[in-house]
Amino acid sequence: MSEPNATMLPRVAFIGLGVMGQRMLANMLSVGGFDPTIAWDPAPEACEAARKLNPNIEIAADPMTMIAAETTDLVYIATPPDFHAQYAIAAAEAGKPIYCEKPLGTDVANSRDLVDKMEALNARTIVNFSLASAPAANAIADALQDGTLGDVQSVDIHLHFSQWPRDWQAPAAWLSEREQGGFVRETFSHYAYLTRRLFGEVELLSATASYPDDDVSAETHAMAMMDCSGIPVSFNGGTGGLQSSAADRIEYTVWGSKQVFRLYDWNRLRSHDGTGWIEHLQDISDTRAEGYRLQLENAGRFYRGESHTMPSFRDALAVQVLVEDILLTEAS
Repeated sequence: MSEPNATMLPRVAFIGLGVMGQRMLANMLSVGGFDPTIAWDPAPEACEAARKLNPNIEIAADPMTMIAAETTDLVYIATPPDFHAQYAIAAAEAGKPIYCEKPLGTDVANSRDLVDKMEALNARTIVNFSLASAPAANAIADALQDGTLGDVQSVDIHLHFSQWPRDWQAPAAWLSEREQGGFVRETFSHYAYLTRRLFGEVELLSATASYPDDDVSAETHAMAMMDCSGIPVSFNGGTGGLQSSAADRIEYTVWGSKQVFRLYDWNRLRSHDGTGWIEHLQDISDTRAEGYRLQLENAGRFYRGESHTMPSFRDALAVQVLVEDILLTEAS
């Protein structure tokens, strides 16, 4: 594997130009630090959308040739989960660093084999869990470190979506299907990762998931009780109700002996010390955009071989095991 050239931006090959691929492309163009040069997707309309974002991007005829090309420095994978492994293995065998969307796959045994193979090949891997760099997540980590929170008593995760998939996810039809999609894989996994980041290994104590009767659609509700080094962690999630995103609920609450910290609406943070809620991050005009910037800066440090906090494939596997165990416990 060749060493990164510090004098030039890493040339990125995109595999998958759906919702997440287009979002990453737009962020790399706006934030900088990377040179998205070439891309592949089987859907012509996705390729055309990428050209509108970046008229200079080359559309490859074949993903494997694109991966192996000397002009590819970094491979970004944003296909549906069941295709992640084949492209990650090809990139690792070509000696290319890998930036992959989560989850690694939907079959735990296959993902475990993938991680073992990545490590045997000494592959350099990161997975795009956004809470690895989000300002709100960083602030909670700081509050734990400096004692602001006090002793953590428990953690609650509440997710409810008025519709699933959400409107902006509609082009990714697989997100509505039991085989690869659902809100537990797509959204809870971010908070499962954050829990591991903040508190260490997570043990699943009990869980239940409910599904429609059609054997195709993804879960409608899920609950779980977990333990994290003696800290009780609860998860309650569901879909349905008023068809408006304004009714969605996305909350991650850390209950400390001194303060309560709540990450909500994806990127916002507030705390309570017994006298009332205080909003944090008020000096950041757009916490979502700042999260994208910090994530790509973090990914850039990974590429250059510098210290970073991006999760590896091994980290993503631990999250996937937890997620799939929850989904397997179907309510009677």
